[in-house]
Amino acid sequence: MSTAWSSADIGDLGGHTALVTGPTIGGLGFHTALELARHGARVVLAGRTPDKLRAAADAIAAEVPGAETPSLVVDLADLASVRRAGEAAADLGPLHLLVNNAGVMAPPLRRTADGLESQMATNHFGPFLLTGLLLDQLAASGDGRVVTLSSQMHRVARSAPVGDLREPRRYSRWRVYGQTKLANLLFTHELERRLRRADLPVRALAAHPGLAGTHLAVNGQLGTTHGLRASVLDRAVKLVSQSAEAGAQPTLMAATAELPGGTYVGPGGPGEAAGAPRIVGCTPLARDEDAQRRLWEMSEATVGLAWP
Repeated sequence: MSTAWSSADIGDLGGHTALVTGPTIGGLGFHTALELARHGARVVLAGRTPDKLRAAADAIAAEVPGAETPSLVVDLADLASVRRAGEAAADLGPLHLLVNNAGVMAPPLRRTADGLESQMATNHFGPFLLTGLLLDQLAASGDGRVVTLSSQMHRVARSAPVGDLREPRRYSRWRVYGQTKLANLLFTHELERRLRRADLPVRALAAHPGLAGTHLAVNGQLGTTHGLRASVLDRAVKLVSQSAEAGAQPTLMAATAELPGGTYVGPGGPGEAAGAPRIVGCTPLARDEDAQRRLWEMSEATVGLAWP
């Protein structure tokens, strides 16, 4: 593209249905959902807490009167919850866009009800299962798209997370976070390859927000966004970050611009920390086809769904 992309380049999305996970007010998902609604899309808000989903819907309606924002309750860390959400989503009809936005960042070690480490469960296995369950609806739109959020932290991963993740080992929260973000890219590339092989009208893309001022880091470190320590850390993060609204721009470009499957979009400024979105690169490990295949096969076995 000869000129920088911006949300002004998004066309009319009337008649389109998008599903965005993690749309809590102030976060990347909220600003993604808001902009999609502003351009006419019906936006399904998918998250764990009905009260927060209602608050996000109300905030979008205040900006976009008449916006259609149904909600879908889902806890991505709980595979049973994801399966229930997949069943409930059948009533939505064809889906043009799925944005796998929700995630957690570097929390203390916690095991889910499925015996999985919480970061891998929330950031990879939950979205993997949700995407598989929604694939038929994405294909039914005739031009579906899956956008999964990764991070520059994928660059710190020294190996792909393809071993037995239920086996106990020394836990390093930032090492595991980096591996989940690598998993997002491995998943995107393998999904795109499988979609082309199956001749399905769906594309898989990825995006990263650069350094965006959201509550994600604070919540991961402290387990809350309330209190003095959280307030101080939150202010510190925002001092060195671009806004969440700006951080959502790469996602929106990946979701709406005319781009081929497998494209990765991030900020165009120095170090990809901020700036107008553009197509960016990833590490050789993220492009390793053997690692992509092994993660996919391990993920299918973990969630109990073989697809496409």
